[in-house]
Amino acid sequence: MEAKREETEENKVNPEVLNDQVTAQQDDTSHELEHHEEEEEHQEDYSDFSKEQLLQAINTLAEKGNVLKIDKQLNELKTLFDEHVDKEKATALEKFIQDGGLEEDFAFKLDDISHSFYAQFTLLKDKRHQLIKEQEKQKEKNLEAKTALLEKLRELLDSDETNASIAAIKEIQSQWKAIGQVPYQQNKTLWANYNALMDRFYDHRSIYFELKELDRKKNLEAKLELCEKAEKLDSQENIKEAIISLNELHEEFKHLGPVPKEDQESLWLRFKTASDKIYAKRKDYLDSQKEVFKENLEKKEALITKLEAFTSFKSDKIKLWNTKTKEILALQKEWESIGMIAREAAKDINKRFWSAFKEFFNNKNAFFKTLDEQRQENLKLKEALVEKAEALKDSKEWDKTATALKNLQNEWRAIGPVPEKVRDAIYNRFKAACDFFFDQKRSGTKEQNQEYITNLNAKEALCQEILNASKEDKVKSEDKVQDFINRWNEIGFVPRNNIKSITKAFNEALDQYIAGLDLPKEEKDNLVFRISLNKIKNETSSTKILNKKEIGMRKQISELENNIVLWKNNLEFFSQSKTADKLKAEFDQKIEKANEEIEKLKEKLKIIQQF
Repeated sequence: MEAKREETEENKVNPEVLNDQVTAQQDDTSHELEHHEEEEEHQEDYSDFSKEQLLQAINTLAEKGNVLKIDKQLNELKTLFDEHVDKEKATALEKFIQDGGLEEDFAFKLDDISHSFYAQFTLLKDKRHQLIKEQEKQKEKNLEAKTALLEKLRELLDSDETNASIAAIKEIQSQWKAIGQVPYQQNKTLWANYNALMDRFYDHRSIYFELKELDRKKNLEAKLELCEKAEKLDSQENIKEAIISLNELHEEFKHLGPVPKEDQESLWLRFKTASDKIYAKRKDYLDSQKEVFKENLEKKEALITKLEAFTSFKSDKIKLWNTKTKEILALQKEWESIGMIAREAAKDINKRFWSAFKEFFNNKNAFFKTLDEQRQENLKLKEALVEKAEALKDSKEWDKTATALKNLQNEWRAIGPVPEKVRDAIYNRFKAACDFFFDQKRSGTKEQNQEYITNLNAKEALCQEILNASKEDKVKSEDKVQDFINRWNEIGFVPRNNIKSITKAFNEALDQYIAGLDLPKEEKDNLVFRISLNKIKNETSSTKILNKKEIGMRKQISELENNIVLWKNNLEFFSQSKTADKLKAEFDQKIEKANEEIEKLKEKLKIIQQF
């Protein structure tokens, strides 16, 4: 036995050289398999499908569940569906214009089939993105787990040998095999380290040498079985499934431990020969796709021609730049929806597309840089106005200074916007200086104070007159409401401490009178709204306040319209539910209320635009 062991040990010279070559070949082959794993065979031809058939097709894909393998089909369905929608939109626009409408007034609404299709498309895309994200996270976790096992293996090899070492190694091998894939960038190095440590373990253990040989023989039997399975794949007609199966066999081949040195090269050559036959079939399949690749290349070259026109775009309008940005992003989306092209042409065509894409956005950035410089100049002008206002705020020449500050306010409005980050701060400084002066003006002299008290008495009397009219007038009119407001505005300032209380009393008296008007509730609401705008109009910062109100209302309308689209889409998903009728009624009620609210807001927008 000792003689046999010595002879075997003597022949065990530097197996790492051969192992490294085999491992490298396996890793390269596995990478090639992973690269082509997601290539899809020719799918059903959807080009003649109607919208209803395309919706059914995407729902069928959703039912299959494997969203990772249907991305190409999804993009093809989406492209074809968009063509139907574009045709419908063009037809609707043509009819709208023929009926006497203007193109800028045209609004195209998607039908229920379109909403259902786009909702399903978005859902499947989101699911696919989430699955890929989860897989990448899992690979990172697997990398951490395998790295920890390598560290554990190193510690085991550096410690004294014991009878428990073999059991510990087997446990590490079992855990290593159970852990899934890791990121490709680390895969080759990880496997090289693992194999080197395992070879070191076996090479340095003379006591358990026979066990190692036995283990290698078992591994040989297992790998021979894998070779047989790989050879049988040659008879499989579906090349895609054959590639997937071969990838799984390569993974298993890598996970199995070393085999006897004399069998390593011949075993790998047999396995590689079987694999090469499958690769040859795959190459023939890819060659058959050359015509498709050529068509895709022509589509991409046409898109580049469109895109290159954007590189010369110039404008001094933010809105136009934003419009062009939407158009160029639509071209990007169309680019991404086009299928594969020949690998030798991909690098150059991609470089042309992204160079033109980048040039447009460089021009856009240059425009906004110039815009920022203009805003800095506006900031300097407004800072100069702030300094003038602050210099005037302590003046006691009431009429002269009031006129000067109002002129400064007019100049302020004429100056364009300033950088966003300092907009509020500079405005607050200017407003504070103006408010300080006018507050001082209200309480500036004894005579003015007496005038303010007289004005207060007049406003209190007017409030009482309105209350009496709300009780005594049998027929109330909007003209009288306007007369009350005009008389109120003609009365001058009141003492500062009484501003809030007398304003509140006036508003309450006016509300009580308006409540008695014989008007529908909606018209009353609009009347109250006009009154509130009248009050704002007399304030120093009226333009800013009105603009803010208008922006807020437009935002509310947009949110309600988005909610309506979402609720309509949800109705499609609830159609198979047992409680579908109840849910439909609830959503119909929500949609109805939202439409009513939109109409009210639009009416108020018209009122704001009159001021």
